Amino acid sequence: MPTDGDRAALVRRHRRPEPSFVRAVAKALGEARTVREVRPGPVSYVPADRQVVTDGAADATLLTFPSVDTVAALARPAVGAVVVLARDPDRLRVGWLAEYAPEVVAAEAATLPTLDQIAAELGARVEVVRLPVPFTCVDGFAEAYYARPERLLDAGARAADPAWGRVDDLTARRSVAALRTALETGAWDDRYGPLRRRPTLDGSVVLLVRTVPA
Repeated sequence: MPTDGDRAALVRRHRRPEPSFVRAVAKALGEARTVREVRPGPVSYVPADRQVVTDGAADATLLTFPSVDTVAALARPAVGAVVVLARDPDRLRVGWLAEYAPEVVAAEAATLPTLDQIAAELGARVEVVRLPVPFTCVDGFAEAYYARPERLLDAGARAADPAWGRVDDLTARRSVAALRTALETGAWDDRYGPLRRRPTLDGSVVLLVRTVPA
């Protein structure tokens, strides 16, 4: 069982801001120079050229991979632009990992607000932009490995993704065994092999931008 220090080291190794997402967030923030970021996860997506504000007013608010409660509590009171870097639970449920780790995917999807829920909490005018997940994605949530399934056999990579901690150990081991068998027998490549040649995946990552205050 990894210690807290071990987990922190694994997160630093496997979870880093994906540059293409950072660029999209920077564009969505526009001219906002100060940003209040709300993030339940380990990775900050505030661009390096913006100032993070923890107390007091900010030009914009960034919610990074929020839960339902985070959106409901913090999106509507925010002043100015609000940018939400989110994951669409409906897209998660139809990804290939659901075939081998259905309980893991279901547990994660249950924690995520739908796009309609986010938009309703944001109010006013909301722009929705889907962000392709690149082949080389460095933020190690499961879809980052859409074309590199072997990475999910690495216990360290799984430990850095909270989704795997939402199921019991037996369920996690059963899921890993199913994926390992599919890779060893070639069944994964028979079904999903073309993904190995795709530069991006139209997956669950999406950016929602409220440019007009609610």
